[in-house]
Amino acid sequence: MALLTAIGLMSGTSMDGIDLAILRSDGANSLEFGPSMAVAYDAAFRRRIEASLETAKAIVRREERPGDLAGLEREITLRHAAAVRDFVEGLPAEWQNPALIGFHGQTVLHRPHLGVTVQLGDGALLARETGIPVVYDMRANDMAHGGQGAPLVPAYHAALARSLPQPFAAMKPAVFVNIGGISNITYVAAAGDPVAFDTGPGNTLIDQWVSREGGVPYDAGGAIASEGSVVTDVVVRYLDNPFFEKTGPKSLDRNDFTLALAEGLELSDGARTLASVSAEAILKSVEHLPEPPKLWIVCGGGRKNPHIVGDLKAGAERAGAQVIVAEDAGLNGDATEAEAWAYLAVRSALGLPLTFPTTTGCHEPATGGLRIEP
Repeated sequence: MALLTAIGLMSGTSMDGIDLAILRSDGANSLEFGPSMAVAYDAAFRRRIEASLETAKAIVRREERPGDLAGLEREITLRHAAAVRDFVEGLPAEWQNPALIGFHGQTVLHRPHLGVTVQLGDGALLARETGIPVVYDMRANDMAHGGQGAPLVPAYHAALARSLPQPFAAMKPAVFVNIGGISNITYVAAAGDPVAFDTGPGNTLIDQWVSREGGVPYDAGGAIASEGSVVTDVVVRYLDNPFFEKTGPKSLDRNDFTLALAEGLELSDGARTLASVSAEAILKSVEHLPEPPKLWIVCGGGRKNPHIVGDLKAGAERAGAQVIVAEDAGLNGDATEAEAWAYLAVRSALGLPLTFPTTTGCHEPATGGLRIEP
């Protein structure tokens, strides 16, 4: 099957900027990785996106853009377009002329129980600005087929699992862990469709905590948490949330967990405790998997927090499993989600499923996405 070259764009629930990556794929098992890039949002724009989450709560129909959301959507799209132009300009000759852009946009509301998910991003504007066909709005069709609309990365995680080098390729079941603002996992067995669901807060509570209590956007390298201790009863209370008892598929909005249970903690204790919450939530997900995994592969920004990864390793090792970060398997943990959106754009263009009953709860495997020409 012919390979398509696609750029993937991701602006995740951490709201810290735009990740870009390019790859070639047949939408199945063939993966060729190209360069990647990240463009950070300035602090003022990040605050503007954060403020929009409150405005977005008024949305009932996903096409609504109350308040400043229409203007914000345009600016988000133009920033993505500028990032694409800079990215393409710096690509080696063999990666020029991509066939597609996979455009995620910025999630400002995710209410699967109401059948509503809203990602700010104008696919038609992005196509005009870049001159490249755009595949976007990839969650809607899953919801139309009874799914949660998230997570969408599992189809790509399954392809990555099939391409792992030894000795990791033989370690099945394997679980990919993506720790962004919200954490999600993809369980890949030796055969069958992937199983996936959101596991709980990833970086979002930590980011909110250190921003509010310490005036910094995130805990770089876990430095703040390294000065603190885990307050166990706070972790236990977070894990007592009914969400953790639900079987998958299940997904979360960024606002589904708050800082309320951490109130009164000292800055560093709060950062360390919330890192433990992130790790313990991931470990707790094993209760809802077909079998305990033999291998955990950690992707996303949270893999750079040594406390999350350390707690995850300690818990996994007690169960006889191994934890590695993406780079240990020759992968680019910073680019995984952007790569996923490129891969999903290829699958969409070929009419292949993006989601499965075991990943989002859709009634049947469903493709998705709207393709817009320049």
